[in-house]
Amino acid sequence: MERITFYDTKPYDKIFFDKLKDSFGFEIDYFENKLNRHTAVMAEHSDAVVAFVNDTIDGETIERLYQQGIRVIGMRCAGYNNVDFQAAYEKIHVLRVPAYSPYAIAEHAMGMAIMLNRKLHRAYNRTREYNFSLNGLTGFDFHGKTVGVIGTGKIGQAFIDICLGFGMKVLAYDPYPVEREGVTYVELDRLCTESSVISLHCPLTKETKHIINKDTIDRMQDGVILINTSRGALIDSEALIDGIKAHKIGAAGLDVYEEENEFFYEDLSDRVMQDDVLARLISMPNVVVTSHQAFLTEEALESIAQVTLQNLRDYFDGRPLPNEVCYQCGKTGTCRKKGKQRCF
Repeated sequence: MERITFYDTKPYDKIFFDKLKDSFGFEIDYFENKLNRHTAVMAEHSDAVVAFVNDTIDGETIERLYQQGIRVIGMRCAGYNNVDFQAAYEKIHVLRVPAYSPYAIAEHAMGMAIMLNRKLHRAYNRTREYNFSLNGLTGFDFHGKTVGVIGTGKIGQAFIDICLGFGMKVLAYDPYPVEREGVTYVELDRLCTESSVISLHCPLTKETKHIINKDTIDRMQDGVILINTSRGALIDSEALIDGIKAHKIGAAGLDVYEEENEFFYEDLSDRVMQDDVLARLISMPNVVVTSHQAFLTEEALESIAQVTLQNLRDYFDGRPLPNEVCYQCGKTGTCRKKGKQRCF
């Protein structure tokens, strides 16, 4: 029975992994510490590591894990921009969960958009103080309005389905279009210019970092609602604050933040916030920040546990690794996985 060291454990993680670990033949040591070069030593007597999106899996961390005999990392998430794949290549296989519940994230994105548009967060706070005034709570109908969707993978498609159900017009931007009725693919400039609501559902890459910046914000409609449930660095945070102060951005819903690693998933309610940008965003009445919560449904958590443990079981049983992320395959133009081989 293989032993797994599980980093950055939260109570909800343990519930779902404990339900399934015996059926996959694993023992799991749970730790609340995040994985980094200092905590890698905690996996010394393990056969595998399970990590999360805010762990620091850089070259030094990978080397320390490798020296301890670790040959596989199971990422219990879809994102992997925190992994140095060049350092991992030919040393440690990195497996991810490419999709768990796209509906969870898409529904959270729409929930934030509705909350901001109809000022539900402000109305909630008012009525708790017996203030039943409606002044300042006016929103607009989503029906008939244009929504811009940046990134049309599984989550983006699920969000589009919701928008179409609201009777919205959908503009989409993605290098790899998925043609479907009711969706018009356009260049980013047009999407920014014509959309009343913009929602981000693309991965973080060199090309998409700060895809929302001063220039794109300047092109947006006055009062646009901006939603990000993908990766924090898709938005230039300073430009976002400037856009909000200039009333170009009417509201922003952020489930992710560019410098979230030190803050999100932790209870810091008894401390002074050290990140001035995040503190300013949270203080704004037309900004809602949730702490990378969009994925958090029972269905998603069960799927994450199932796929993560299956990925590791496939590795130890010598089977192909369809969810492996590889540095080399994208560089050479060929993919060994298509031949049901491992990346190395």
